[in-house]
Amino acid sequence: MGKLHHAMMGTAAAIPGTLVNLVAGGGERNTVTFGHPSGTLRVGAEAEVVNGQWTATKAIMSRSAGVLMEGWVRVPGDCF
Repeated sequence: MGKLHHAMMGTAAAIPGTLVNLVAGGGERNTVTFGHPSGTLRVGAEAEVVNGQWTATKAIMSRSAGVLMEGWVRVPGDCF
């Protein structure tokens, strides 16, 4: 729980020309929003070219929290 799934490749969206970047609309961007069965997840990165190679300098991840349970507890008045 609370860990980003390895398949969510947000870093690639920050690198122009990668498949994730192109599918997300191309150009400069540092986040993408994925849809999944539980809702949406915003992930991404900031990247720059260092010595001719792309290097991620910042990771961007969000978590979602949903209501897991809701209910009522009835306690008799003479228990207080």
